[in-house]
Amino acid sequence: MPSPLFSQERSPTSVAYAELQSMFLDSLVGDADWMAKYAISRDGEAIPWDLVADQIKATHPYKVFALRGMIAVPYFEKALYEMAEEDLTAESIKALANKVEMDVQGGLSARPLLSVPHILSDEASCYYHGYVLAEMGVHQTREFFSGRDGFISDNPKVGPTITEAYWTPGNSEPFLGLVENLTGAPLTGKPWVNELVQSVEDVLKEEKEKYDAKRAECVDESSSEDIDLDMRIRIVDGDVVLADTAEDGSFLATCKVFEEYVQNRYAKKE
Repeated sequence: MPSPLFSQERSPTSVAYAELQSMFLDSLVGDADWMAKYAISRDGEAIPWDLVADQIKATHPYKVFALRGMIAVPYFEKALYEMAEEDLTAESIKALANKVEMDVQGGLSARPLLSVPHILSDEASCYYHGYVLAEMGVHQTREFFSGRDGFISDNPKVGPTITEAYWTPGNSEPFLGLVENLTGAPLTGKPWVNELVQSVEDVLKEEKEKYDAKRAECVDESSSEDIDLDMRIRIVDGDVVLADTAEDGSFLATCKVFEEYVQNRYAKKE
């Protein structure tokens, strides 16, 4: 398979590769400039800056805990599979999990290690480190685009660059090579750490500038402007076609048809 777009996570596709490009796209929705344009209410109102600021204040100081929680899993798995077989008991495994939580996370975790489903599932065991590598790659990729272009959201250079560096090579290139080919540097955790050590005040200042600039851009844009993905999209449920750009006329019209379907089928009835 040439790329993760084929929706399979079997060898030789690595978890790190499959997650890198998807987690990069996931990261965009947390950017203030992305929210300024796309986080729109049903009445057409953009998310106010105060809500964006509240989110930053509530989450940024604690992002390091997410990192610790993530890396605790592979550290536990490594220690578990290095244990001598004669030492493996239910009690010794629970004790090991508690020790890793204390050593890595600074205390017993709100999400106990033994509740992480990947550890307990044979097809997902010993691959959680792939998420860590992918997250490192995400931050390194974001730093690259920010440094090269100054922005990421609605940047027309992002798609072609990712297509050339991440999607086109597919499994012909190892994960570490993909990241280095795009960013020009070996995989490193430094960009991730650089974000974590930023003060809340600095993050608020940077994000406010991005938010204001994007809102200024949106003033002159038509709210009815359609999105051209240069592709046909069909949303199906079994044999039933729920929405189709070829039938509905445009991408946004198709979204509206699907939205109405969901509302009619699942929304709470008064």
